[in-house]
This record gives sequence, structure tokens and C-alpha cells, in this order.
Amino acid sequence: MLNRLRGMLIKEFIQVFRDTRTRFLLFGPPIVQMLVFGYAATLDIRHIPTAVLDYDHSQVSRDLVSRFTASPYFDVAARVDDRRAIGDLIDRGDVTAALQINAGFAQDLRKGRPAQLQVIVDASDSNTALIAVGYVNQIAARFAQEYQQDRLLRTSPMQASRLPSVVLDRRPWYNIDLDSQWFFVPGVIGNLILIMVVSLTAFAIVREREIGTLEQIMVTPIGRLEFILGKTVPFFLIGLFDTALISLVGTFWFGVPFRGSIGVLAMGAVLFILCMLGVGLFISTISRTQQQAMVSGFFFNMPAITFSGFGTPISSMPEEMQWLTYLNPLRYFLEVLRGVYLKGVGVDVLWPQMAAMGLFGVVMLAISVARFQKSLD
Repeated sequence: MLNRLRGMLIKEFIQVFRDTRTRFLLFGPPIVQMLVFGYAATLDIRHIPTAVLDYDHSQVSRDLVSRFTASPYFDVAARVDDRRAIGDLIDRGDVTAALQINAGFAQDLRKGRPAQLQVIVDASDSNTALIAVGYVNQIAARFAQEYQQDRLLRTSPMQASRLPSVVLDRRPWYNIDLDSQWFFVPGVIGNLILIMVVSLTAFAIVREREIGTLEQIMVTPIGRLEFILGKTVPFFLIGLFDTALISLVGTFWFGVPFRGSIGVLAMGAVLFILCMLGVGLFISTISRTQQQAMVSGFFFNMPAITFSGFGTPISSMPEEMQWLTYLNPLRYFLEVLRGVYLKGVGVDVLWPQMAAMGLFGVVMLAISVARFQKSLD
């Protein structure tokens, strides 16, 4: 059995690596995708194109506008003189937000009355709109506080010195600079491994069936278990190698700290790859052509990534959807990746995630092998 299995493995590795394009596709695209998604996937909203309509034309209103131009969150893309121009700019997509300062803004502040600042945002992208409004609130509140302090210092210095103040002392753990790249890069590793291992496993077996060589292999002394191992072990090893490769890119290129143990990361990667091998083998049992395998893989990959917590917090999902995430092995692998990378935790903390992936992998491999043997009959 070992001799036959070794021959099957040698045959698979030769078939995979004999083509230059195939060798590149196995290792080149994961690195390229890691670089692309590492930069593109971010929660930071910066350089929001903004229009300004200033009816007040005072030194105070210009000071307020300068707060926005100096902020990294807003780029003043247009200064208009008519309110109707704001609607046109937002409709064309030239700006996302607009600030309108009404006449008498500075006079209201000098008299101690509330001064109104109108903010118009394009809420077709609700996430960007909410974040933009939050940034505006922060800048406006800071401006109002500093203006009142300066006013009191000029009019009543003694009273200004007695004003109470609250200083916020922030202490973020694990990600001091609140860099969203540190959160997304480990998630990209999990997504790429999922897509690659599932696709390789499903396509390799379906290809044998589609071109008619599956029956030729099965009439040889190679048993079904040997055939399944010979088809899956190479992709298991390739998945491990790619995990190490893109993890190195995430650590050294993007500067994401690796605070945990390589052994814990390797254990999580092994369990997750076994889960994906089971999924890929299952797809191969329900597909007769490579096109069917591609579509089936798409229907698995997209929900798996969506329900993993990669971009959307699981706690923000409806309760029914949150229960579905427990059936998603990518959810547990992302928790392992982020726990090992950012928190440096070990198996004593991550054992529930490890156990869940191990259980899912055993169940999926058992079901897939049973279905695969039945499909051969």
C-alpha cells in the first residue's frame, strides 16, 4: 500500500509541477492577492471628498473650515456659492459630504448662542456616511470647546482657569495605533487558503473524471483510499507551504506583529486545511464537470467569507445568522490567526476553536469519503 501511495503522490507532484504556468499559479497569485487585499481591505475612511458652502465668510467660519482641510479624513474638493450645486456634486459622485455654514455663524458664537453647522452626506454608502458624520462631530465639538475656552480667557481669565476638564487616556491593547491592516491581513491569509485548497481539491478529482482517466486509475491495483490520499495529500502540503509563504509576507511586508507561537499557528493551519480538503472532496462528489465544481465552490466560498467575521462583526449580524457562523470553519481559523498574531495566545485559550475545526474536518472528510466511494460505484 505504501509503495502504491508513494507512486500516486509522485505522479500528482509531477503533474502539478511539470507545467511552468501551474507552478506560478500555485504560489504567485497568493502572494499578489495578499499584497492587493492587504492594502485594499481596510476599515479606515480617509480623504472623504467634501464640498464647502460658507454663507458667513467670517474669520471664525474660515477657521472651522481649516480644521477640516487639516484633517486626514476630509479633502475639500469643491467650494460652492449655491446650495443647489451641492446636490449636483453629490449626484455625480464628485463629493461624499458637504458642509454648509449659515450667515451669522460667528455672531451666534460671540453672543453665546448655539451656532448651527449643517452636514449633508451621501448615505447610499451608509457605513461611510456614519463614519463621516462621526468625524464631523469630533471636529466640530473640539472647535466649539476651544472657541469657548479662548473666549473665556479673553473675557474672564479667572473663571476660565477654574473650568473643569476631562482628559481621555486611551490604552488600546494589542493594536496601539488602531491600524486596521493588523486586523485584516491575518483574515486575508485565511480567505486565500480557503479558496486555494477548496479549488485545488475539487478541480483535481473532477478533472480526472471529466477527461476519463478516473476509470483507468481505478482498474489499477490502487485502492480507493490510496487514490483519495494520493489526491489530497499533495494539496495539503501545498496549502501548508502557501500558509507559511503568505504569513511571511503579512509579517515582514505589512509589519503585522507575530506575538504567538509558530506551533500553535501550524496546528490551526493543519486543522483548517483538513476542513477545506473535506469540503473540496465533497464538492468533487456532487460535480461531474469542472464548471460545476467552480460554481459549487463559489457558493461555498462567498458565504464562508461573509459569515467568518472577516469584514463584518459577527455580533452585528441577526441572531439567526450568528448561529450559522458556528458551522463555518473559517470563523474559527480567523480567531486563531488573530489570536496568535496580535494577542500571542496559545492552545489554552484557542482550544475551543481548534476542537471545532477538528470536529468539522473529521465529519466532512468522513462524509466526503463515503460519498466519493459511492460515486465510484
